[in-house]
Amino acid sequence: MMRAVLVMAALAVALPAQAAEKAPPYWASIVPNKARTRTGPGRNFPGAWLYQRSGLPVRVIATYPNWRKITDPDGATGWIQSNMLSDKRTALVIGSAREMREHADDTAKIAWRVAPGVVGAVSECDSRWCRFETAGKVGFVPRGGLWGLAPGEQLP
Repeated sequence: MMRAVLVMAALAVALPAQAAEKAPPYWASIVPNKARTRTGPGRNFPGAWLYQRSGLPVRVIATYPNWRKITDPDGATGWIQSNMLSDKRTALVIGSAREMREHADDTAKIAWRVAPGVVGAVSECDSRWCRFETAGKVGFVPRGGLWGLAPGEQLP
């Protein structure tokens, strides 16, 4: 009996963060370099899209046991297995090239420029700026140039 309790405790600790049930809608990112969405929540449904970009931000809009219905930056929807998603917050640069500044200020020195379509980790988002990290480069980008944040959402 004690062994069974220990095994259950170990499994509970070992479960990935994505296994925790969240109420949609919420943001996530695609984990593998290749991940397929389907037209419904199961492998018996036809494939809809093959994503070939690890870290791509997606919006989870529905859940069904181990499946998540997502919306991508282009507005396409599909069902993906929950283990293909991470809670890691990422964003996609949209529109035109964006300046990454050393500080969250319009007058701060430009550290880098990022092109549309670049994906990076986001944190420290306030009403105007997000800390954006991609390919080892870090700076602050105006949040209006990023897809992967809810309006008014602030991140620590």
